[in-house]
Amino acid sequence: MEKLPEVVAAKALMTEAMTWSVMKWLREKKRVRKTADRANAVLDQLSESVKARWPDGLRTAYEALSQKASGGCDARSQRKPPTLDPEAKAIAKKVKETDDEAYRARMDAERTFDEAERQLSTSLAREGCRKAIHGWELHEKAIRKAEAVIRPN
Repeated sequence: MEKLPEVVAAKALMTEAMTWSVMKWLREKKRVRKTADRANAVLDQLSESVKARWPDGLRTAYEALSQKASGGCDARSQRKPPTLDPEAKAIAKKVKETDDEAYRARMDAERTFDEAERQLSTSLAREGCRKAIHGWELHEKAIRKAEAVIRPN
């Protein structure tokens, strides 16, 4: 996986932001949010494009896991589930677990930033920066895992 400029920029900004005062945070919070949102969007887009290149069986297994996790209450879930290749199912489960871990880290960082803003707390904002960087690293790890299962034709 190549380094994504938006993620590199977001990590650099978060690292710098860990030294800011409350006043600096108040002035720069919109820029921080936009930069973080861009990094998240680029990572999400890359993740989707990698998974789109997966073999059909693996994609089906991953989608089945995603539906199962979300409760699967749409029309597709009412049909009989397809028979899944056990190997594809195992691979999909590993990737899904890594994706879920990255998502949880991202949501934790967002909650921390929201609380930091509510309390005007630089210590919480710094913790949010650390959590955001960690979340991006986990997302990158998940993408690398997703890329590793693409078999060359």
